[in-house]
Amino acid sequence: MGNVFGRKSRPSRVTEQDKAILQLKQQRDKLKQYQRRITLQLEKERHLAKQLLKDGKKEKALLLLKKKRYQDQLLDKTENQISNLERMVQDIEFMQIEMKVIEGLKVGNDCLKSMHEIMSIEDVERILDETQESIEYQRQIDEMLAGALTQEDEDAVLAELEAITQGDDVALPEVPTEPIPEVPEAAKAEPERREAKNKPDREMLAA
Repeated sequence: MGNVFGRKSRPSRVTEQDKAILQLKQQRDKLKQYQRRITLQLEKERHLAKQLLKDGKKEKALLLLKKKRYQDQLLDKTENQISNLERMVQDIEFMQIEMKVIEGLKVGNDCLKSMHEIMSIEDVERILDETQESIEYQRQIDEMLAGALTQEDEDAVLAELEAITQGDDVALPEVPTEPIPEVPEAAKAEPERREAKNKPDREMLAA
């Protein structure tokens, strides 16, 4: 029991504007009920006045029609009051929408202010300058590479790019950096002597 009575109640989500709208709609509905009741009553009195005239009771019929005329005026006033209530309900509901829009704009404005505090105009200009410098540096590198590579190099690069795109790894041979040693004269003459020695043997076999 202590927990039940000691528990704090949640704040109501119903605003004062919601309560006002509810009261206005209730008043409008009551006026519409009154309007329907008066309309039915006027219709009955109109038939009753016809009957009184048929019965020769003109004075009573005239008195009843005067009463009907007065109720017609009340009915017109009721219609105007209903229109005013409905207009007021619409104005309050539209005002609620405007308040939500203003609250959203306020939140967005606060967010922009926070972002401006985090990044000043100087920071933005610095970042833009650094970006421009990076773009210029990359452009210079591209120009240097374009001037240094021959057409054969360009073809080799394109071929390697095509192989990578197809998923094949290209194993390029390593270019030796040491100079190629010269072959001695004796080593060059050895194959010629060997060829001359083997020539008579091939001729005997052929004979």
